[in-house]
Amino acid sequence: MSQKQVAIVTGAGSGIGQAAAWALLKDGWKVVLAGRRADALKETIEQAGAGAQAMAVPTDVTDPASVRSLFDAAVKAHGRVDLLFNNAGIGAPTIPLEELSIEQWKAVVDTNLNGMFYGIQNAFRVMKDQNPRGGRIINNGS
Repeated sequence: MSQKQVAIVTGAGSGIGQAAAWALLKDGWKVVLAGRRADALKETIEQAGAGAQAMAVPTDVTDPASVRSLFDAAVKAHGRVDLLFNNAGIGAPTIPLEELSIEQWKAVVDTNLNGMFYGIQNAFRVMKDQNPRGGRIINNGS
């Protein structure tokens, strides 16, 4: 890879997002780690020994302005975004469905669906205007 490629990974503070961030860093990517918990993002970077190759941007994927700020920070730091690994998500409590509150349901939908949409929307915004144009989007749901 001649030019360092830039990835944004949401949900990068733990689990699959953390593993994806580590794999990308190991492969030589610059990685912008996004998640709600700044301490978990910092710990992910420290455990990877990534130094300047990684940047933590605390982000609430349910907030369109927060997701826009994430992409703006990545572009400001690295000039482009080549990959979005859209991974942030939450599960509903393990309770009987009839006991699940509307607020709990809306939190799942807002994170898992709307949050993914906000990431895709911003990736398109950035990727269509960069040179070379384009990039990749991976939407992970589990």
